[in-house]
Amino acid sequence: MTKTSVRNMFIGSTVVVSVVFAVLTILSHKSFPERTHPENLTAAVVHGKRVWEKHACIDCHTLLGEGAYYAPELANVIDRRGVDFVRTVLETDAKQGWGAVRRMPKFDLSAEDINGLIAFFQWMGNIDTNNWPPNKEG
Repeated sequence: MTKTSVRNMFIGSTVVVSVVFAVLTILSHKSFPERTHPENLTAAVVHGKRVWEKHACIDCHTLLGEGAYYAPELANVIDRRGVDFVRTVLETDAKQGWGAVRRMPKFDLSAEDINGLIAFFQWMGNIDTNNWPPNKEG
């Protein structure tokens, strides 16, 4: 092989891989509305996301497999535990601390914050993630 043929193969391969990457990225972005249902983003969901970010919940919990692995996955928590359980945890245990070994900090969440977090978790539970994370137990 000559230097010219190696250079041409490198440039050709780079172009082909770049085109494939661009096409896959475009197809992924086109599927987002169908998967995430942005029409269901209410003011409560947005508020819940802000509460999630304000209290840095991702420092302990995972959301769609992203975040820390100290505490349970919360993207599918409503399906696993139900609204009543989540509400009880957020109303009582987030004020008093949760668990014997691992403690959830006391956040003193307002009723609006709790309703927002529950709406956010419900919205997250309806995202089509192709069964990710695979652990239904959280």
